[in-house]
Amino acid sequence: VLLVESGGGLVQPGGSLTLSCAASGFTFSQEIMMWVRQAPGKGLEWVSYINGGGATADNASVKGRFTIFRDNSKNALYLQMNSLKSEDTAMYYCVKGLNLSGPRGQGTQVTVSS
Repeated sequence: VLLVESGGGLVQPGGSLTLSCAASGFTFSQEIMMWVRQAPGKGLEWVSYINGGGATADNASVKGRFTIFRDNSKNALYLQMNSLKSEDTAMYYCVKGLNLSGPRGQGTQVTVSS
């Protein structure tokens, strides 16, 4: 399993970013995929997940602001983040499956600050 996240950066409050995750080494289309994050000094928190057919679920803290989607033809997972807040500052990881401790990439840092 290889997962490579990208797309993070520094953004002002209210701004937007789209994270990407390139997956390989497994049958991507058959797996539930999840975005999780870890803020400084805190534990892992699930953000959103999506099954192979496109059904999704979002943590209440991001509902209505973040959208998870996937392109099974490209083995790619995405997270569109709008209306970003300072509390969204964290390292973001894509994870194979629904276990917070499951296979994940190296992460991409998102910093929301003016």
